[in-house]
Amino acid sequence: MFGSFERAVASRYLYAQRGERFVSIIAIFSLIGIALGVATLIIVMAVMNGFRSDLLSRILGLNGDMMIYGAGRTISDYEAIAKKVRVVPGVVSVTPMIEGQVLVSANGYNTGGIVHGLTPQGLRGLTAVSSSIVDGSLDSFGRDNSIVVGVTLAEHAGLSVGSRVTLISPDGAATAFGTVPRVRAYRIVAIFDAGVNDYNSSVVFIPMHEAQIYFQMPKQVTQLSIMTTSAENVQAVTQAVIQTLDMPGLRVMDWTKANNALFGAVQVEQNVMFLILTLIILVAAFNIISSLIMMVKDKRGDIAVLRTLGASRGAILRIFLMCGATVGVTGTLAGTLLGIVFCLNIERIRQFLQKLTGTNLFNPEVYYLEHLPAKLVWGQVFEIIIMALLLSFLATLYPAWRAARTDPVEVLRHE
Repeated sequence: MFGSFERAVASRYLYAQRGERFVSIIAIFSLIGIALGVATLIIVMAVMNGFRSDLLSRILGLNGDMMIYGAGRTISDYEAIAKKVRVVPGVVSVTPMIEGQVLVSANGYNTGGIVHGLTPQGLRGLTAVSSSIVDGSLDSFGRDNSIVVGVTLAEHAGLSVGSRVTLISPDGAATAFGTVPRVRAYRIVAIFDAGVNDYNSSVVFIPMHEAQIYFQMPKQVTQLSIMTTSAENVQAVTQAVIQTLDMPGLRVMDWTKANNALFGAVQVEQNVMFLILTLIILVAAFNIISSLIMMVKDKRGDIAVLRTLGASRGAILRIFLMCGATVGVTGTLAGTLLGIVFCLNIERIRQFLQKLTGTNLFNPEVYYLEHLPAKLVWGQVFEIIIMALLLSFLATLYPAWRAARTDPVEVLRHE
C-alpha cells in the first residue's frame, strides 16, 4: 500500500527539523496520550474483570452455586431431596445446612453473626474454608461444643484455638417473664481465612447436630447448598433440578438470582468505565488531527514541490496517512505493553506504593476483598487495540485529505 517514496518522505516529516519542533512536540504528546489512554483502559478493565471473577469465585465457593429452601422455615425430608438432586446432570455435590442469626460474644466483644451448621464432611467439602485454615484443625470439628470462626472475628475478639465463644439467639423459650434468649458456649477448634472480610468477621461453623439442638430443629435443615460443574451455566442445571423435584413446597434459587443486583452493578460500572476511559483515547486522537493539520500547513511548500515533481494526490494522501498512523500505532503498542506489564505486577506495585506512602491503599473492610485482583481477558485487550488503531486512523483521514487537495499552483504563486 505504501511505497518506498511515501515511507521515506513520511519518516523525514516525523523527525523534527530546525524550526519545526513545535509540530513534533504536539505529535509526541499525541503519542503519549494514546499510550496512556490504552494502558489505562487495559488496566481498569483488567481490575474490573479480576474483581468480578474473584468476587464470583469467593461468593460461590462460600455459598454454593444454587440453594434449595423450604416454603416454610425448615426442610424435614432433606436426605431424600438431596438424593434426588445428586443424580441431576451437572450437579457435583449437595450439602444440607442450617443457617441462623446470632449474637457472638467473647472477651467483652459482641457482634452480629451467622451460624452455619454443617456435618464434618460438609465443612471439608466447603473448600473455600477447609483449605484456608490458619490455626487449629478440622479433625476436632464434630465433637460437642466445637466451633470454627473467621480470622477477622478472632483478631477483633482476641481469640485463639481453645478459646470460648458464646452464641446468643433471641429466638428462645417463652416464659412467664417473657422470651429467654438461648445462650451456649463453644470451644474454638480452628480459625479460617476465606479471603472475604465480611465472611471472616461474621460467619461461624458448628456441627450439624449441635445446630439442630441449638436452633431446636430436630432432623431438619434450613437449606441445601448445591455445587455444579459450571457456575456460568447454572441456570440450565437450575431448571433441571426444579423439574426433578417438582415439589411446590421447595424454592430453588441460583447465584444469578441471589446476587443479580451486585453483579448487575459491577457490569454497569464496567461498561461505564470503558466508555469514560475511551474518551481519553478519543482526545488523543483529536491531538493527532491538530498535529497533522499543523504539519500540512507547515509543509504546503514541500507538498507543492512534490506535486510539481510528479507526485500524485494519492501519494501525498498516503504520506500523511503514514505520519498519523505511525503515531497511532506506536502509541497503541506502547500503551498495550505498559498496561499488560502493569496488570501482571499490579499487586507488587500496590504493596510498593503502600510501603512508600505508609497508607493502606486497598482496605479489605471497605473493598470486600483482601487484595487487588487483575484478570487480563485477551479478547478484550484486542478489542481495545483495534479501537485505538481505528480511532487513530480515522483521525488522520481529514488532514491527509486536506494535504492531497493542496493546489501546487496557488501555493507556489505565493511563495
